[in-house]
Amino acid sequence: MDMSARAREALLLLTAALETHLDAILNRRSPDDAMVDDAYEALAEAFERYEETLDVEFAEGLPMILDEDDEFVDEAETPLVDEDLDPHANEDDDELDDDLEEFDLRS
Repeated sequence: MDMSARAREALLLLTAALETHLDAILNRRSPDDAMVDDAYEALAEAFERYEETLDVEFAEGLPMILDEDDEFVDEAETPLVDEDLDPHANEDDDELDDDLEEFDLRS
C-alpha cells in the first residue's frame, strides 16, 4: 500500500468515526450513555491514527491536539484567561511600540 493510500484509509476511518460519534450523540438515551463514550474513544483512536499517518508518511501535522485528560473538565470551574492563551496578552502595546520607536538600527 502506498503512502497516499494509507493516509486516505486513515482519513476515511476518521470521517466514519466522526459520523458514528455524532450519531451516538443524537441518539443518546441517557447522560451516561455508553454508546457516546465508546464513540468518543473510537474517534480519539481514529484521530491519532490519521495524525500519526500524516506524520510518518508526509512529515505533516494537524492544527489541533487531543485533550489527554480522561475526565471532562468543566470550563466554568477553570476558565481560560488571556495569560493561558498568550503570556504576553496583558502587555501594553503602546509601551512596546514606544520601545520600537526608540530602537535605532543605524547605530
